[in-house]
Amino acid sequence: MSPDPPPTAPSRVRPLPARPWIGPLALVTAVFLLHALPPYVGLDPGEARNAVPESAPPYYYPVLVAHIFLGAVALVTACLQVWPRLRVRLPAVHRWSGRIYVLAALPTGIAVLAITPYVQMGPNQQVGNAVAAALWIASTVFGYRAARRRDFTRHREWMVRSFALAFSIVANRIWLMLSMAVFAPEVLTGGRPDLEALRQAVGVSAWMSWVVNLIVAELWLGRIRDRQARAGAPAAAPRRERAGAVSAPAGEGRSSHA
Repeated sequence: MSPDPPPTAPSRVRPLPARPWIGPLALVTAVFLLHALPPYVGLDPGEARNAVPESAPPYYYPVLVAHIFLGAVALVTACLQVWPRLRVRLPAVHRWSGRIYVLAALPTGIAVLAITPYVQMGPNQQVGNAVAAALWIASTVFGYRAARRRDFTRHREWMVRSFALAFSIVANRIWLMLSMAVFAPEVLTGGRPDLEALRQAVGVSAWMSWVVNLIVAELWLGRIRDRQARAGAPAAAPRRERAGAVSAPAGEGRSSHA
């Protein structure tokens, strides 16, 4: 990433049309949360979208609820983190929302690791969920540590990966429908699917939801590096900023200052 201009340089923000995905991302997140949260508001296991497995330990449902509500906080704060105007005009809000994101994302990922062994769709789904959670935790920690070192180039790159993994839960709803259509179409037509076909569909969606997100994130980061290389910027050099320097090049500001 190219170094920030001197602190005296005026901050610029790319206009909203240059970031056309911000509005749709926030809208999709809101719709997803309005759909996902209500069954768990009453804290009644009987209202859960998926029945609590009989083999699950007593902590399963409380950890599931914590995962869902902390995950909602992570998604909302992630939307704030990728909003350039907020980052430049209200840097304190940006920093604090970044800290909240980290504090929500880490226990959410740990909760996934705690309940994944008891999900009922088999090893394919269990391993897919566990790998996604481990990568989410790792990328968030690396992004936080880079921010603490004031290496905001590495910080931003790791947080892009973290956000991509965070939104895998939203993408999973799309991939699940596609996987059902391919492997277990009976589910979509009201029929009774074969259990193994259903497990295959759920397992495929568990992997695709975060693998594709990470691929898109890496392609986006690679595009930025290529653009900076063409401009002659030392993209591989870590960027370190003095305390109080909040200006950034247009459209390529910092992510969460956790």
